[in-house]
Amino acid sequence: MKQLRIGVLVGLFAVAGVVSWAGARLWDTLGSLPSIPVAAPIVLALIAVVLAATALSLRSRLRAQRERQPGAKGVDPMVAARAVVFGQASALVAALVAGMYGGAGAFLAMEQLDVPARRDQAIYAGASVLAAAGVVAAAFFLERVLKLPEDDDNDGNGPSAAARA
Repeated sequence: MKQLRIGVLVGLFAVAGVVSWAGARLWDTLGSLPSIPVAAPIVLALIAVVLAATALSLRSRLRAQRERQPGAKGVDPMVAARAVVFGQASALVAALVAGMYGGAGAFLAMEQLDVPARRDQAIYAGASVLAAAGVVAAAFFLERVLKLPEDDDNDGNGPSAAARA
């Protein structure tokens, strides 16, 4: 499984932001711009909390297993793989959502901050971008916790030497 790359996430954010800004601008000229839901930053923050809690739980279980503590509960490899996939998918979706709300929020901030309802929408959009950044950070943390150790065998006698032969 490939690791998350920050460049891919930034690219998704930028493309979604530009498309959303242009779409918001076009939609506003044609009529009323749809509102940004108040629940958007709340849901993103909840996803970030779930990812961080999962990472902390798995980290403590792996540490207890590594230190051979009595009664240590191991981590099933499928659970770890599912957690990593959930984190990566959440980070990708969060980058798209952050770009979408960021573009709409940028349009609102540049054009219509004097209207109280639009100002509130811009605040919700900014909070959504921050919460999405939290999702991405929690996904990177989860991925780091569950990363397998590298094979640092330099003397040529380990399993990697057998694979090269």
